[in-house]
Order: sequence, then structure tokens, then C-alpha cells
Amino acid sequence: MQNISWRHFDFWLLGAVALLTLFGIVMIRSAIAGNIELVEANTVQKQVIFAVAGFIVIGIMSVVDYKLLAALSNPLYFGTIFVLVALNLVGGALFGSARWFVLGPILIQPSEIAKIVMIIVLADFFARNQHKLGDFRWVLRSLFVTIGLAMWILLQPDLSTSIVIFVIWFALVWAAGLEVKHLLIASGVGGLFLGISIPLLLITYNPENTTGLIKPYQVGRIINFLFPAADATHGDLYNVQQALIAIGSGGWLGKGYEAGTQSQLRFLKVRHSDFIFSALAEEFGLVGTLVVMVLLIFIIVRCLRAARLSSDTFGALIAYGVATILAFQAMINIGMNLSLLPVTGLPLPFVSYGGSSLLSMLLGIGLVESVILRHKALDF
Repeated sequence: MQNISWRHFDFWLLGAVALLTLFGIVMIRSAIAGNIELVEANTVQKQVIFAVAGFIVIGIMSVVDYKLLAALSNPLYFGTIFVLVALNLVGGALFGSARWFVLGPILIQPSEIAKIVMIIVLADFFARNQHKLGDFRWVLRSLFVTIGLAMWILLQPDLSTSIVIFVIWFALVWAAGLEVKHLLIASGVGGLFLGISIPLLLITYNPENTTGLIKPYQVGRIINFLFPAADATHGDLYNVQQALIAIGSGGWLGKGYEAGTQSQLRFLKVRHSDFIFSALAEEFGLVGTLVVMVLLIFIIVRCLRAARLSSDTFGALIAYGVATILAFQAMINIGMNLSLLPVTGLPLPFVSYGGSSLLSMLLGIGLVESVILRHKALDF
């Protein structure tokens, strides 16, 4: 195993992640104040437990040479598919959900860990076959590998995470050196596929059928986004309206910690997870949201820097993949809160409530630290 020097460890990255994670816990505590169900469910304590576990994972992954993961990419891939298939087959009957395994008071969402697994699998595939990317068959093969895992997430159903998986594929195939002509061909094939499949899905859509690939709530989110009703009093559109009120009422500096009326009086729903950005905007104002966004951008830039400094393609693609997940989920979550995008279930990285999501993001940071540790001294 390659010798490492801890002076190469990116403490700036770790510090920013720790600060954002701690702020997320503090915001979750404020967001659930007065909600007896969430307080009694030990929501904050669970997030703390996952955070501690996640930082332990960062330490472990930093010590482990990331190059060893290349040999484990196939077992990780098929092992993840096995877990997802088992979840789809027995999750509803034995665990009460098709997305989570319920282990006592702890909920485990395998699809969150699948994001990191997909990064490792695709990074290994593209690193080994980078010289073959001129052959479009290898590009299609990587797409089929991605579909082989994403389809089981889509069947849960979890459309948002499935989209993240495909975003990872697109980002990594581009970073690996996909030729522009192949990108245009892939875009054309994808556009043709969407042009055929979306009308077919809409034509065959039945709002009373909850077992189809397209769900009533998914269609409702898109319709509410495209054609909002001014008098909505419930549902996703209501949540977005309350989120905009919360953001607007925060002003420059906010109303203060635990003083946001929209969240404390529970007008703002799912304020500890999907709409936590609106809750922090109300309590800390524009300045607070800008600080959070700057921290997120700083973390993403440090991940991209690790990709640039990596000693090999495999490590560079891992770091690039982690940066992609963080950037994409942050943009989608913030855009949703600002009513710029349809409502999705993607969390704000390190801030939103969700143990599995937090653990997967910290696992990704651990991989980035492993990449940077095995290169050279930090430059500022």
C-alpha cells in the first residue's frame, strides 16, 4: 500500500464539511421545534449519530487506498443491485417501505449509497477503457451498466435518485474524454427516446393506478410547477408558496434562530428535509443563505481540485463524480425552494435531514480525501 503523509490531508475540505454538517443539525433542531412527533422520534439525535458515523467513515476511507476499490467495483455493483432487488421484492411486505430498510428506529436507504457505488463503478470502467471511448459501443456499454442499477431505484419508485444516477454517468463519460460527435449522437438518441416515451407515458397514465412507472404525485408536481393555481391550500404547490413566504420574510439578516414564523408555526411543511433551505433563509436571511451556498461551492471546488491533482484517471473521476453529486443536488434543492424547478425529494447536501443521504455524502468526501492524500502537498 502506498505510503501517505497526513500533511497532505485536505483539512480545509474537512473543516467546511464539518461546519456545514453541524449547521445542518442546528437547523434541523430549530425546524422541528414544536413538532412533538419528530421530537419524540429523536430526529436530531439520529442525525447526530449518522454524522458521527460519517466522520468515522471519512477517517477510514482516507486511510484506505482508493485504488483498491477498482478491484471491488464488480462486487460492489452486483451487491448493490442485489440489495435493491431485495428491497423491491420484500421491502413493502417486511419493512413497510420499498425505499428503506427499517432497523429498529433507524431507516437505511440503499439508493443513497448506490450513488457512491455508481461513481466507483463508472470511474473504474472509464479508467480501464479510456482509450476505447472513441468506439461508441463502449459508451453504450457504460450506459447499460448505469441502467442496470438505476432501473431498480426507479421501481421503488424513486425518480429523483434515478436521475442523479444518470447525471453521474453523463458527467463521468464527459470527464473521461467522450468525443463531441458521440455526445451529439447520445443526446439525439436520448432526445428521441424522451420524445417517444413521455407522450406514451402521459397517454397511458391513469391517476387511479399507483403501480405504474409514472405516479400521480409525480404528474401533480409537474402540473403544479407549469400551471400553478393561485388558491392552492395543500400539496406541493402549497409547500412552495410557504417556502417563498419564508424566504421573502427573512430579509437580509433573518428573524433569528428559532424565530421563523413560517417554520415555528408549522406553515412550512417538511421544513427539516426538503425545504430546510427556506427555513434557514427565514431565520438567517439572505446573508445566511449566501454563507451556506459559499460553503457548498467551496466544498465542490476542493473536490474538483482533488480531481485535478489526482495521480491517476480513476481517482480523478471519483473526485469529479462526488463534486457532480454535490453540485447537482444543491442546485435542484435550492431551485425547488425558489420555485425555479419542480418539487423533488433531493436533499440539500450536509444540511437536510436524512441519515443515509448524509452518510453517503460523507463517504464521498472520504474517497476524495483518499485521492488527495496519495498525491502531493496542498497548494493554496
